[in-house]
Amino acid sequence: MSALRQDSRAELAARSVLASQRTGFTALLPFLGPAFVAAVAYIDPGNYATNIQSGSEFGYKLLWVVVLANLMAMLIQNMSAKLGIATGKNLPELCREWFAPWISVVLWIVSELAAMATDIAEFLGATLALNLLVGIPMLIATLITGVVTYVILMLDRYGFRPLEIFIGALVLLIGACYGAETWFSHPAFGQVLYHSVVPWVHGSSAILLVVGVIGATVMPHVVYLHSGLTQKRVLPRNDDEKKRIYRFSIKEVIIAMSLAGLINLSMMYMAASVFHGTGHTQVANISSAYRTLTPILGPAAAAVFLTSLMASGLSSSAVGTMAGQVIMQGFVGFTIPVWIRRVATMIPTVIIVALGINPTKTLVLSQVLLSVVLPVPIVTLIYFASKPNIMGVLVNRRYVTYTAMLCAAVITLLNLLLIYETLGGPI
Repeated sequence: MSALRQDSRAELAARSVLASQRTGFTALLPFLGPAFVAAVAYIDPGNYATNIQSGSEFGYKLLWVVVLANLMAMLIQNMSAKLGIATGKNLPELCREWFAPWISVVLWIVSELAAMATDIAEFLGATLALNLLVGIPMLIATLITGVVTYVILMLDRYGFRPLEIFIGALVLLIGACYGAETWFSHPAFGQVLYHSVVPWVHGSSAILLVVGVIGATVMPHVVYLHSGLTQKRVLPRNDDEKKRIYRFSIKEVIIAMSLAGLINLSMMYMAASVFHGTGHTQVANISSAYRTLTPILGPAAAAVFLTSLMASGLSSSAVGTMAGQVIMQGFVGFTIPVWIRRVATMIPTVIIVALGINPTKTLVLSQVLLSVVLPVPIVTLIYFASKPNIMGVLVNRRYVTYTAMLCAAVITLLNLLLIYETLGGPI
């Protein structure tokens, strides 16, 4: 069966569901895909570093932050998916249509910078995993990462379904790896359940990690991308079909984002059990986590950890490139070949590795840039999703808009706090 036939079969299956010819769990299957691609951004290498540092320093006490961040992410990604279904356009396209041309150009430039900043973290994660797992020099590992992610992106030539399936498989692989890490680390599940719902913050260090987990959870590029993934995947022919497609989208977002949330929880409680529980409370980066994990749990656990990191870096880097294409096409109306974008976005990482620049400091600076840009897609998303003349029958209800505004305010304030602290301000 060709990949193009897989797309056709998925579309026909979706049509049969909308015609009420398929029911039950199998009715959801044709609509699975977009949210799993978007979920990759929530389990990228940046999440590894933040969750590991939080778990090693404070044990299980900041698990509630992961839960809160994931709930906010669910709301925002659900709105982005709904925007594409309701309008048949993605968020950057709507910005170009409704805003002055100069505003679209400015938004495009800052969004491209954010996409490149994101790609640095994702590229470094996959590169570091290759370096630690099989001993490949960092510079060569960077080039290998670029080639592999380009090959992944080439699946798009054969339709949307093969790429969705492959990235979804990588997400499941990451989940399986952390299922294994849970077995290796033997966390205290009573503590996991308790601290997942009971808030705790004490001291400036804990505050900064709360900021890091929540403030960097929602990535700007994936807010843009999700609307692009749903805009023409299954075209609704009337308002009733829009409502039905959106109901399936809600279920998919809940499933995919819950999986991402569980993976993030497992990252933190693994660090809490293995590092904090054995007195290693200052494990603040991926390299030190690997080196500390090996003597405590053995080489198998360390290899599983690096395998998940490599899958995370490769998948999130490919998704970042996809987002860059949506951003450029939407804001300014043209695209470039994927290989040119792949080369252009990997150049900063190659330079960083070649010059031996501290990757941790680089990641911090990239997060600052993301913090500056993040309010833009969230605010514009809320604006368009609340307009009846744009959204039609899928317009946000008032309580959804107000909740989203509250989430946007929290994320923006936390990001401002992160920038303030990064620039040397005391907390």
